[in-house]
Amino acid sequence: MELEDKIFSVTTQEDFERVALEVYYYQIENCKVYRDFVNQLNWPAPTCIQEIPFLPIEFFKTHTLLSESKKTEIIFKSSGTGGTRSTHYVADKSLYTQSFNKHYQEFIGPAKDQVILALLPSYIEQGDSSLVYMVDDLIKQTNNPLSGFILNDMGSIVERYLSALRLKKKVVIFGVSYALLDLAEKGFDFSKALIIETGGMKGKRKELTKTELHRRLRKGLNCDYISSEYGMTELLSQFYSDKDEVFSTTNLIKVFIRETNDPFSYTIGGKTGGINIVDLANIYSCSFIATQDLGKAVENGFQIMGRFDNSDVRGCNLLL
Repeated sequence: MELEDKIFSVTTQEDFERVALEVYYYQIENCKVYRDFVNQLNWPAPTCIQEIPFLPIEFFKTHTLLSESKKTEIIFKSSGTGGTRSTHYVADKSLYTQSFNKHYQEFIGPAKDQVILALLPSYIEQGDSSLVYMVDDLIKQTNNPLSGFILNDMGSIVERYLSALRLKKKVVIFGVSYALLDLAEKGFDFSKALIIETGGMKGKRKELTKTELHRRLRKGLNCDYISSEYGMTELLSQFYSDKDEVFSTTNLIKVFIRETNDPFSYTIGGKTGGINIVDLANIYSCSFIATQDLGKAVENGFQIMGRFDNSDVRGCNLLL
């Protein structure tokens, strides 16, 4: 079985462990940037996932992470609100399509049965957005003229929402945080929609904690809870949260929480630390990424607690 097929055939933790090690050795052989990184650390051969070194996510801003035997099929770039845009050179966009469809169907349901509305203006303006690529594909799957991207016409989203309800369709609204807050302040009732917030304020508003953001959105949109999509340019897989703001992992993507001051040690007892992600779908770039996000492990998944500030990135700087 080819390694690509193995990735999407994982069903157990034992499968994940085995395939993750296979991906690691493949990337050591084929991704020069990751190989050089591991060699600089003089890292011993790992025998389990916890022994695999995670590449700081900043490398996507400074290096081309791509298997030497592959060519780039599509390029995704981050929003760049923090300065330099991260770039993900994707060798096989079908891996991304398989991955995001798997996660979306598992957590949200089949797109073909839904009306999907997207409030993602900053992502559309920047261009090369993996999120826009994903949502556009999901919108097309709905095969419904009510679905679509909405930039600034808040009245349109209300009309489409009400029309979808009359058709007895499940309505899913993807929105960047500041756009959803703008919508919430209009006082419309979206109590029958599933609201999925993604991204941050993109410099448009003051950043809020996830808890405070969701509180304001619940109140303004009259929803029992707000879901979140946690993904990034550097990943080909996503996480979705439930009503308790807990993000669940899947057969393709797992999270480990590292100590904030020691990137090679993991936290215990639910302590907050840096989020390390294993994304098997990233087979042709790098599947082992140390993010700048803070989180903690909880029952059935993990929660996001914020981001490192400049004084907190000492561990990542040691690696760089």
